[in-house]
Amino acid sequence: MKHLLHIEWLKVKNYTAFKVIMIFFTAGIFLSNYLVYIFKKNVIDKADPTGLLSSGSPWAFPKVWLTTSYYSSLVLMLPALLMVMLLTNEFTYRTSRQNIIDGISRKQFIDVKIVMAALLALLSTIMVILTAVGFGAIVGGSFSLDGFENIGYFFLKAFTYNMVGILIGVLVRRTGFAIALFFIYTVFENGVSGGLFALAFWLKNDHQIDLGNLGNYLPMNASDGLIYSPLASLNKMAAAVMPSDFTWLVLSLAIGYLVLFIFWSKSRLIKKDL
Repeated sequence: MKHLLHIEWLKVKNYTAFKVIMIFFTAGIFLSNYLVYIFKKNVIDKADPTGLLSSGSPWAFPKVWLTTSYYSSLVLMLPALLMVMLLTNEFTYRTSRQNIIDGISRKQFIDVKIVMAALLALLSTIMVILTAVGFGAIVGGSFSLDGFENIGYFFLKAFTYNMVGILIGVLVRRTGFAIALFFIYTVFENGVSGGLFALAFWLKNDHQIDLGNLGNYLPMNASDGLIYSPLASLNKMAAAVMPSDFTWLVLSLAIGYLVLFIFWSKSRLIKKDL
């Protein structure tokens, strides 16, 4: 696997799109947190001197683990988009065929892509940890690992997004079409998720049937639903009317979907002609 990863690195290290996306993604993790931090400090805090909207700074320990995970996840589309491009380019430029001719098995070919998706998710997670520690050190509060599980949820979400990118790349194989399908599916699922949330809200308040947030049971929204808004006080105020958070169920579904994406991608590439 080390040799295969070295080959992959040789493919991407001089790829302009790889450099540009990674630069924007790295900057996006910091900026997504910094801009919200500045907005809260200069707008929300001044309009809410009593602290009704938030209790303590979301960027202080231990809340910072949740806050940075939540806002950093807003740019996870970028590495997922990169995975789509890297995989579809293999088919466009026939490098996938050449790799097989050179002795790399189909299983090894897709396995190294999946490992790359995991490593990219891990790199993203490390960036979030460093961002959280930086904000926590600046804002204050005693260092605490309470809430650190949100970092794990972020990794799961990043890996899931990357695997969706790989799966679409395997299924479609044409770069432009695959990118378009990726965005179309993301928008479509979010729309369906919103409708399912409204249905869950109606069931709980009109019929006293609490099935949880049904929108979080969809493939990509399952990992999304694990990381909630850091405005905890508002969440508590709305808890009486909002569908319950069945975290154990959403986590189980998120892991199950991730496993499905992995096996589906492998099965599709191994069985289909290159």
